[in-house]
Amino acid sequence: MRLAQTILATVAFLYALQWGRGFLVPLLLGILLAYTLNPLVAWLERVRVRRALGTTLVTFAILVGGAVTAEKVHVEFSNIIEELPDAGRKFSRLVASTTTGKDSTLKRIQDVATQIEQATSGKPATPPRKAVAVVTQDGGHIKVIDWVWAGSRGLLSFLSQATMVVFLVFFLLLSGDTFKRKLVKLAGPSLTRKKVTLQILDEINSSIQGYMFMLLVTNVLLALLMWLALHFIGLENAGAWAIVAGLLHLMPYFGPLLIVCALSVASYLQTESLQMVALVALASIAIATLVGTVIATWMTGRIARMNAAAVFVSLLFWGWLWGVWGLLLGVPVVVIVKVVAEKVEGMEVVAELLGE
Repeated sequence: MRLAQTILATVAFLYALQWGRGFLVPLLLGILLAYTLNPLVAWLERVRVRRALGTTLVTFAILVGGAVTAEKVHVEFSNIIEELPDAGRKFSRLVASTTTGKDSTLKRIQDVATQIEQATSGKPATPPRKAVAVVTQDGGHIKVIDWVWAGSRGLLSFLSQATMVVFLVFFLLLSGDTFKRKLVKLAGPSLTRKKVTLQILDEINSSIQGYMFMLLVTNVLLALLMWLALHFIGLENAGAWAIVAGLLHLMPYFGPLLIVCALSVASYLQTESLQMVALVALASIAIATLVGTVIATWMTGRIARMNAAAVFVSLLFWGWLWGVWGLLLGVPVVVIVKVVAEKVEGMEVVAELLGE
């Protein structure tokens, strides 16, 4: 009975996480950003800047900085978007040139399956038929309005969630340690419980701040190195691709793979040279290895003190549950779970599995 109840509770919990993704992802993202920016607001408060003013200044500076960065590189992103039709034509020619005069793998599999079916049914074998083009009622044209509508909905959803995150970060920074004091008060009248709760909150604070600082340092460093390398190699729109690489690197393990694939495709569509593809791929792999494997791994080990296998499995789980957002938020969530497990009695097994 207990096993059945545990299984049902676990399934219900996973379903609740999946169902509440639209609320939980902005909430966690806002909390993490608030943890990251809180030391800056606290420093302004120490130099006699009122917290309300300091919070407003920090939030305004972040928004202005993002707008200035977007203004600096929007031309390169516009160039990439304008080159998409030409890139599609190049890709189509590449596929056509590699399949001309040859049957595709899918066609061969279909022919073999047809012959096996005819042999087992006793029917005489017939030569494979040529592929027949199927024309849809609308003439096979892509409905551009559908793509525009889907993209507009996705953009509006992203902007609405981004606005929610900005307001959440502002109010969390404005509240200061109010919620911390409330949680300590809710821990109970026992002094021991209050002390353990305070230790958990302090360790979560330091771990999350350290991890977010590590992400900031490594991703900015990777973007700068990537920009220098791509600019030296001669890849067009190097600044935009460097920013994309820095953003993709937020996803541990999977981000560097996406960086290599995206830059390889972009370099081939630009130059149609395999040597250029190899050079760009080697440069991106070398930079991702240096920053991601050496620097980020060393800093993560000192901050989170977790083993790599547990981090990778947690990324698989959160990526399966929340997609890309799960890959971005998976490690901070596991860091919080590890800190809580180390202090709460009965969760020693979880702490041991996640620890070094």
